[in-house]
This record gives sequence, structure tokens and C-alpha cells, in this order.
Amino acid sequence: MLLNKTTEFKLFSNVTSPKYIVFCDFDETYYPHSLIGDRQHYFHELEKYIEKKSNDGELMFGLVTGSSMKSVLDKMERGNFRFLPHFIASDLGTEITYFTEDYFGKRDVEWDYRLENGNFSKRKSDEIIQLLQEKYRVYLRAQTQLGISRYKHNFYYQEQNELVDGESFLAIKTVAKQYGVAVNMNRCNPLAGDPEDCFDVDFTPIGTGKDEIVRFMLNKYKVKPEHTFAFGDSGNDLEMLKAVKHGYLVENATEEAKNAHAKVAAGEYSIGIINTLKSILDNA
Repeated sequence: MLLNKTTEFKLFSNVTSPKYIVFCDFDETYYPHSLIGDRQHYFHELEKYIEKKSNDGELMFGLVTGSSMKSVLDKMERGNFRFLPHFIASDLGTEITYFTEDYFGKRDVEWDYRLENGNFSKRKSDEIIQLLQEKYRVYLRAQTQLGISRYKHNFYYQEQNELVDGESFLAIKTVAKQYGVAVNMNRCNPLAGDPEDCFDVDFTPIGTGKDEIVRFMLNKYKVKPEHTFAFGDSGNDLEMLKAVKHGYLVENATEEAKNAHAKVAAGEYSIGIINTLKSILDNA
């Protein structure tokens, strides 16, 4: 594991029977890549609010991200975050790791069992890439800076034009279905370190993804749908936002995402998150 209990990060109080669960995207939602102005102050204020609610035994908070665990922890350290979330669902919701006193750094056994009994492999994604090139002339570039995780193989597709892109996306979906794997495609966000004019193309096992994490956790902890929150900033967060009662884009979200989702928080990054939580939870 990348951390041990001597880490300088603090832990939120363990919440075994939460009334509320908050699911939050990481890059450009919880974590601003540009730490200018009062942004650090505001995410510390958000941490204090989550600490209070978890001390009361009410709220569980988790990150649901396309990034690897190492990337998340490195950025949290760089940003001077003080607390680890109760859980991190990393690599596009294909792994769940808990950060509580009882389960520090432990992965969710039930979720792992579900994936291990699937039929996902690097061989499959290699064959998909080869077939896309040979049959459809669709070329995907590996995201080498992120590496390949156990259950997420990530690539870039270079934007061309509306007609070609539409045909390419259809081909990618067709071949992924043929091989029995899920595919997530959305426009890259350069603010999060992605290249310009590209789309993320991520192959994962069937039954994974940010929205599946929401459904799994709600069932596991028996939380009512009306007591769920989710926050995001881009297209790959939209299914997660739809899977909860209170799903919001932060104010700094991409225009593409805002055009597809009506609920936008009053404020960017952690300001929007804390404003939304307070307006609903403090008046419940």
C-alpha cells in the first residue's frame, strides 16, 4: 500500500451506518490543479465540515475518480490536504480502497471478487486496439503517463471532424461490445493535464464505472437514494450525478458538461460542494 498509519494525513471518524454518502470526483472538482487565491482555504473548510458530520456519525465521504491511487495521493500531498476520505474509488471506479481506522488501505473484498470473476484482460484490450486499426482505421494512443491498472486500460483518441469522430466512436463501442468490455469516452480536460483536442477512451470490465460505484455503496451501507450526493466537473461524471438524488456540477465544470446537466453548484470546486451540502443538510 502507498500509505501507512504514520502518514501525516488525518482520518475522518469511522461511520459504520451513514445516513448520507457524498461521492466526489477528484481532478478539477475536489482538487483544483491551480492552487491560486483562497482555493486551499476553502477545501480546508470543506474538510472541517466533513469532519463535523462524520464525527456526528451521519456522513461518509468518498472520491470517485478516473485517476490512479498513486496520482490521487500525490496530488493530495502536494495540495496540503489534511484528511483522507473514507474511501477512494480509483481508476474510473474499478477499485475501492478504504481509509478508516479499522480498514486502513484495505480494498473492498466484495467488489474485488466481482471483478476477479469477470473476463477482463490486457490481451482483450490489445486485440480491440488492433481490430480498430486494421478494420476501422481508428487509432488510439495509450495514456502512458497514467500506466495501465488492473481493470482500466486508458487511451487517447485525437479529434478529427464531426463525421469521422462519430464513425470512430461507433466503431469503438461496437468492438468493445463484441469483446464484452465496457468503454467510457469523454472529451479530455487540459486543466487536468490532458492534451488538447483529444478524448479519453477507457476500457473497463462490464459492471464498473462511477455510477456503478454509487449503486454498490448505497446497497452495501443501506443508504436511501434521497440521502445521496455527487459532485463532478466533466462528461465522465454525468452518469454518477444521475445515480444520486443530489447530483451537481461544480461551477468550474466544462461547458460540455453544463450543456448536458442542469444542476450546477453555487461556486467553483470546494466552495460549490460545501455550499450545496450546507444548504441541504443544515436545513434537513
